[in-house]
Amino acid sequence: MIIEQRGYAPTHNLVSTEWVEDHLEDSNLRIIESNEDPLLYVSGHIPGAVEVDWTRDLNDPLRRDYVDSAGFQALCERIGITPDTTLVFYGDKSNWWAAYALWVFSLFGHRKCLLMDGGRLKWESEGRPTSRESATVAPTQYPRSERDDSAIRAFRSQVLDHVARSGKLIDVRSPQEFSGERLHMADYPNEGALRGGHIPHAKNIPWARAVNPNTGEFRSAEELRALYEEEAGLASTDDVIVYCRIGERSAHTWFALKHLLGYQNVRNYDGSWTEWGNSVGLPIER
Repeated sequence: MIIEQRGYAPTHNLVSTEWVEDHLEDSNLRIIESNEDPLLYVSGHIPGAVEVDWTRDLNDPLRRDYVDSAGFQALCERIGITPDTTLVFYGDKSNWWAAYALWVFSLFGHRKCLLMDGGRLKWESEGRPTSRESATVAPTQYPRSERDDSAIRAFRSQVLDHVARSGKLIDVRSPQEFSGERLHMADYPNEGALRGGHIPHAKNIPWARAVNPNTGEFRSAEELRALYEEEAGLASTDDVIVYCRIGERSAHTWFALKHLLGYQNVRNYDGSWTEWGNSVGLPIER
């Protein structure tokens, strides 16, 4: 089913692989690849795409936080964009890290942020062109903008207040992580959580249920509403907080709720379980 037939919100910010290939020569468009696996970009990427590494480019090297306004400005100038540049994000893992990068760019107010449906998996499976040459872009001037964490990011204290109000929470981890059976995803190392379980009142809708496992594409709006509204009890007017382990899987769910279903009040708790599961005195459920 093509994107226009899936019933998403009017401003859904999702584009197809076909659309991206048709716009490869657009001078005011920059394609950004962001992956979990750092070797993928050099092995082949969409022609003209630049790489944004979530650790090196988006995070502060000392504090557990994102880059400041100067760091973001330097990144944007290095990859050759202006505030008017349309950005198309894509990557591996059905766009986990691409959605995460898009979310961070949104924190700094870059408005034209699109996600390529299906990510690397779909692009490669369709035999579309790739290149091993790193993109050569002319540096630009990008005005410094302050990061705004208020609208789409949640901090631990805010989540605690949200729990006290019985606010809506979506835990996008695996059922085994949600129940406390596991402290981390299967085949991944433990990233610091000392306790297993979930934040009180959270509903478990694993991120992968929002996509077609064969193509990495998002499911239709009807199917997404069945997950988040019929099963988890959300409404489009709710104040919703999503979380996972370190914030990347929940950024994917944030995108689905915010951009595909049009929810106005969705925040990603990037501290997620590595913070909550280690904090003294915070409540958990199993």
